[in-house]
Amino acid sequence: MIKNIKWVLKNLLIGIISLYIINYLGVSLSIFIPINILTIIIAGFLRVPGIVILLIITKI
Repeated sequence: MIKNIKWVLKNLLIGIISLYIINYLGVSLSIFIPINILTIIIAGFLRVPGIVILLIITKI
């Protein structure tokens, strides 16, 4: 049980950090992904493919 909670929290933290990094580095390219619970979950659990999906969705 605690192992599962740690896994979920770790993935959510990875999602938050990756979104902040993308938004910080993407300023010059006008790349911005809103940071909310849905985008954090997508980026955290799907990792790189999730971030690519979010980038595609935000550019449409």
